[in-house]
Amino acid sequence: MAVNPNKALWEKGDFTRIADSMRESGEELVGTLGITEGLKVLDLGSGDGTTALPAAQLGADVLGVDIASNLVEAGNARAQSAGLSNLRFQVGDASDLNELEDDSFDLVVSIFGAMFAPRPFDVAKEMVRVTRPGGRIVMGNWIPNDPTLVARILKISSAYSPPPPEGFVSPMTWGVEEHVSERFAAAGVPEEKISFERDTYRFNFPAPPSELVAEFRSYYGPTMNAFEAAAADGREGDLQAELEALFSAQNTSESDAATSIPATFLRVTVDC
Repeated sequence: MAVNPNKALWEKGDFTRIADSMRESGEELVGTLGITEGLKVLDLGSGDGTTALPAAQLGADVLGVDIASNLVEAGNARAQSAGLSNLRFQVGDASDLNELEDDSFDLVVSIFGAMFAPRPFDVAKEMVRVTRPGGRIVMGNWIPNDPTLVARILKISSAYSPPPPEGFVSPMTWGVEEHVSERFAAAGVPEEKISFERDTYRFNFPAPPSELVAEFRSYYGPTMNAFEAAAADGREGDLQAELEALFSAQNTSESDAATSIPATFLRVTVDC
């Protein structure tokens, strides 16, 4: 059976370790979504529930879908531990949500999730298909060439990695308004129903920046791949030095024993 490279990427390492530094921002973002009790919510590319869990705590009926089976398992464990019977997770591909019916959800959320799925036009089409008329889609997407953390991590890592396969569409194109509008237009959404704003996510970690770099190196699939490629070229130390310099420069924590790094993203809202 052929290996799905996107699934392999996100099952590599343990993204829950990175997600731990994103929990506070996840809760803050969910607090802006107008969640009400009984609202049917799909969190696409949910990981282990950084946004799905706080949405369920506000009373929504939440389904988290992620391509990585280890993250789905971790999400269901978090839901059970929190006593949330209104939250469950299942494996699925944002490019093909064949197990989900049309018009199933009041709100579809994807924060740094669906942007990494292949076939972006299919992703937009599927998100629109499963959202009921009058519902909303909210995406959070990293922005290419942005000077803040995640865009810089991915740009630095790509310089040490092999070139992508032919036909590869960068996930960072989801951070470009024109591309987003084109994809949703192809799914039948008029341009005037799509809005954009810049927003900020913050990575908070109870240790110095170098230790957060170590977490990315050990547990974040794209960074793990970059280090493997760099090691093969004898450039592992160069990559380590670049990332440590980046994390240290962007750290805003006043404590030497903590890290707090803001990262700008494009917030997309689609009215269906």
